[in-house]
Amino acid sequence: MRTDRMDDTLIEVPRGLTNVVAAETALGDVRGHEGFYHYRQYSAIELATERSFEEVWHLLLFGALPDRGELRAFRERLVRARVIPPAVAELLPAIARLTAGADALAGVRMALAAVAAEDRIRPLFDETGAESITDAIRVAAITPVLLADVHALANGRRPRAPRDDLGHVANYLHLVTGTEQDALRERAVSAYMTAAIDHGFNASTFTARVVASTGADLAAAVVGALGSLSGPLHGGAPSRALDTLDEIATPDRIDAWVTEAVRSGRRIMGFGHPVYRTEDPRSRMLRGMAQEIGGGRVEFAVTVESRVLELLAELKPGRELHTNVEFYAAVVMELCGIPREMFTPTFAAARVVGWTAHILEQAADGKIVRPSSRYIGPPAPLPLPPRD
Repeated sequence: MRTDRMDDTLIEVPRGLTNVVAAETALGDVRGHEGFYHYRQYSAIELATERSFEEVWHLLLFGALPDRGELRAFRERLVRARVIPPAVAELLPAIARLTAGADALAGVRMALAAVAAEDRIRPLFDETGAESITDAIRVAAITPVLLADVHALANGRRPRAPRDDLGHVANYLHLVTGTEQDALRERAVSAYMTAAIDHGFNASTFTARVVASTGADLAAAVVGALGSLSGPLHGGAPSRALDTLDEIATPDRIDAWVTEAVRSGRRIMGFGHPVYRTEDPRSRMLRGMAQEIGGGRVEFAVTVESRVLELLAELKPGRELHTNVEFYAAVVMELCGIPREMFTPTFAAARVVGWTAHILEQAADGKIVRPSSRYIGPPAPLPLPPRD
């Protein structure tokens, strides 16, 4: 942490803005030392395991869990909101070609900008609250469809049509995998996606709020969040956690692999979290989901997790390193037929609901986010040097 004085006030500058309170929110909180987080007034993990994705979406948007009639109306609204405009559908093959070799997040950033232009989504600064909610539902509902379509086209397949008879998560699985998963697997993916909707002022959520604070349109704020999420230190970790299992390969290789990784300074994906100082509750939930499905891959993952935690305690004494959400999220998604390159896009398909809720909250505040920086360069002003 650096300190400086500005106008006789001590300014603290922690790296990464750690523990700096940037805004107030009624959407939820993460209590890292307790291993607990919540959406509004309810435990996020209880919501993930006991309520549908759509119910939690309604909670974040409107402040209350829906009754049966409200839930039915909300689901009907989502069906209408996820329809891709014909002009955008015509662009998707070109977008897929341009972003071939990248993940679907690159393509969906372009596609969402096109949707915003086609729908004439206006700046948040110029909209009423009801109009902004309509935009939030539109953007969050269409994003999973765009992700699946860009992925299909990039892999030489025709996109699958959404099914109106399926719930939001089941429909996403249909679009990505082409199959209806059994109830256990659908429940596991639903729990994961619901638990991924929001998680404090993470990098992508903060990015979305910064863009929203300028009064820009809602899709622009989501595009900014998607750019933040694409980084390996944020949402890009699930597939890399699965790479760890592949590289270790067998139980007898765990010790050597982890020891070499720690000594060489490599980060072990799937372990450690900037907020939690105890077990990540999402990891605990997803471990249980994976074990319900069962199989050799799950047994190996549990073995690796246990031994990695023991070795990290020995090799990095004093560090609070626990399994994070990416480790078992990767295992669950693999078990449910989601291709590895769609792990981070699946995270985005869930987190976009949280982003849009935060965007609406930030837009209602009406204050632009404009922090200060501390200059550490050469003293100024200096005279300009003569030209050669």
